[in-house]
Amino acid sequence: MHPDIDALVPLLKTTAQEEILPRFARAERSFKPDGSIVTEVDFAVQNRLALALKQRYPQFELLGEEMDEARQRALLDRAGPGLWCLDPLDGTSNFAAGLPFFCISLALLRGGEPVLGLIYDPVRDECFAAEKGRGAWLNGQPLDGHGGGLPLRHGLAMVDFKRLDPALAAELALHPPYSSHRYLGSGALEWCWLAAGRFHAYLHGGQKLWDYAAGSLILAEAGGCATSLDGAPILATALKPTSVVAAANPGLFGEWRAFLAPRTARPT
Repeated sequence: MHPDIDALVPLLKTTAQEEILPRFARAERSFKPDGSIVTEVDFAVQNRLALALKQRYPQFELLGEEMDEARQRALLDRAGPGLWCLDPLDGTSNFAAGLPFFCISLALLRGGEPVLGLIYDPVRDECFAAEKGRGAWLNGQPLDGHGGGLPLRHGLAMVDFKRLDPALAAELALHPPYSSHRYLGSGALEWCWLAAGRFHAYLHGGQKLWDYAAGSLILAEAGGCATSLDGAPILATALKPTSVVAAANPGLFGEWRAFLAPRTARPT
């Protein structure tokens, strides 16, 4: 049985409205070994969705961000007919601090690639969704951002400086090829805003599988492009973080890659 997007949307919405929004800026935070923040909301959402998805689609296992790495690796190794990939609260630092930019991200992986993706922003009541080969949608309406036809020099970029090579970060700060930049702190939702044309170019130094699984499909189905910094495709097959270079349309992507390629090439 292939999951139905129309049936999954209300599941994400209800979960967010009952588990996330009542605790916004009130949840107790703790820290993982890597220094990132986690709250009880992350676990509550993951547990609730894992149970609901297992009841509806027992043939699929679920890989969640808040599982231990050994369990995650085992699930990737035996993905079977499909594997859910869940980030129960992407943008946890924003959520804990009271910044209204966070989401639930859910993807279905088959053969090392996402075939279904949903990302729900409960603050704006926006649900982005995509199905491989069938398109992308925002609240049920076709999503076709295309970046407004702007050249890169007039565009708005989303750049995560923290994980970039210092030399590249310094050049982008001092001599950017775009008009202005932002960074909002929820990787999954940033993919969606790029797909919607709310900004035009994207650069991230290291995203995890659950950060990009749903968002990369939404962007691709909306007509955008993405690779890693070294030009490799972004595949949902490993837990190792990947860099992301992306743009809202092929023309912008070509300009963005042309700027970055000589600055990120490995010396021979």
